[in-house]
Amino acid sequence: MTAETRSLVLRQIMAVQALELRKRFLGRRSILVYLLALIPLGLTGMRMLAILFLHMMEHSIAQDQVEYAVLFRTLILRFVVYFGCVAVFVPLFRGDILDRSLHYYLLAPLTRRTLTIAKYLSGLAAALFLFNGTTLATWLLWYGGHGPAALIDRATSGHGLAELGAYLLVTTLACIGYGAAFLAAGVYFRNPIFPALLFLGWELINIFLPPVLKSLSLIHYLESLCPVSVPPDSGIAILADPASPWVAIPGLLALAAVLVALAAAKARRLEVLYGIE
Repeated sequence: MTAETRSLVLRQIMAVQALELRKRFLGRRSILVYLLALIPLGLTGMRMLAILFLHMMEHSIAQDQVEYAVLFRTLILRFVVYFGCVAVFVPLFRGDILDRSLHYYLLAPLTRRTLTIAKYLSGLAAALFLFNGTTLATWLLWYGGHGPAALIDRATSGHGLAELGAYLLVTTLACIGYGAAFLAAGVYFRNPIFPALLFLGWELINIFLPPVLKSLSLIHYLESLCPVSVPPDSGIAILADPASPWVAIPGLLALAAVLVALAAAKARRLEVLYGIE
């Protein structure tokens, strides 16, 4: 690929992203994503207010670490990020088909691979902004119950920054992995909700699977990167040995690349017949 061709592809990707980002943030389908992102913010905000003004639920930093780890794994990672990625990435192609607008892209002078990459990157940008924002805000609100001075001390200490950075990394990798999976589902399946529900079931029963099968789920690698362990009686503990970061991170990125490539390959053969959709 020549420098001129690379420059053209880059301009095409940026042009498609500009269009897609408006849909992701301002389209009617974005309402569900905003509502999902607000759920943990509302809960952690009420908890902080209860601690500050009603003097309820006084906990130590160590207790808060464990409790936030449970909140992150159950509510944010398994629910908000998962279904948020369904709402963001499935409509990238399927939404345009239902809106009968995909043919405008297909008639434009850009390759299907470029279109797929641009759509994926636009969905990823929206997901990272929303769900990393949710993770950051809930983490700050969670420790905010100890007062502004304690929060600043926690947020500026080495341990606190490392913990927050690890949660943001997990959220980012979850958006990358789940986003690629649901992009592919939106291209391959006329009704992607059923594959999404089956995939959700597989992720939810991860704690009951033997070690060999655990390694076939995304949640196993994501939880392996979480910075704080959870109690064994929480029901979400990783029973198998956690994956090494040197395996989990490249593995998740490689899987996402493969899924996006498969989506691009399917998009090359995509024929839009609005009458049967």
